[in-house]
Amino acid sequence: MTLSFFDQFMSPILFSIPLSTIALITPWLLLPSASNRWLQNRTLVLRNWLISHFSHQIILPMNTIGHKWALILLSLFLFLLSLNTLGLLPYTFTPTTQLSFSLALAVPLWLATVIIGLRNAPGLSLAHLLPEGTPTPLIPILILIETASLLIRPFALGVRLTANMTAGHLLLHLIATATYVLLPLMPTVAILTLTLLFLLTCLEIAVAMIQAYVFVLLLSLYLQENL
Repeated sequence: MTLSFFDQFMSPILFSIPLSTIALITPWLLLPSASNRWLQNRTLVLRNWLISHFSHQIILPMNTIGHKWALILLSLFLFLLSLNTLGLLPYTFTPTTQLSFSLALAVPLWLATVIIGLRNAPGLSLAHLLPEGTPTPLIPILILIETASLLIRPFALGVRLTANMTAGHLLLHLIATATYVLLPLMPTVAILTLTLLFLLTCLEIAVAMIQAYVFVLLLSLYLQENL
């Protein structure tokens, strides 16, 4: 039986329980609870530092109305960060490699930013569809182009996250298979391939963190345009 490399992106089932469900629940169980102690553990200190710097980078450029989204954006960032990094462990599943999951996050949140813009500042939101100083003959064409660009945004969010996570996992799978095959045949080449696999794993950890940040950052920029 020949297995495809893309079979790893299918949600596995263990004891009649989909691992995708466990992967979605696990991040919330791993987050440490707050403590009233003056001296906290390293995990809480690291989490508080991450939350502080993330809030400074994302929330500070927005106005007061955008600060109401702080909790949503922060929770989304921690959730995606946990899913992406936990998916790198053996015998786990990465839900963000599924386009349906990424679009389920991107489309409602993007639509919420558009609705907020149309409700609070409809003139400002519609002004983005026509750049200032556009010649009159080009107005209909530019409106169609900007409308298409606006509607493509949620798909770009979801596809970017899914494509990056899928490509990284697939590349790791290919290099790991090559290392396993070359080990009995050419040990020296297998060691070099194993070194490359280790470096790619470090790179994939960085990509998992960056993609969670980029997803939330772009969403905050969309929100900032409509406030």
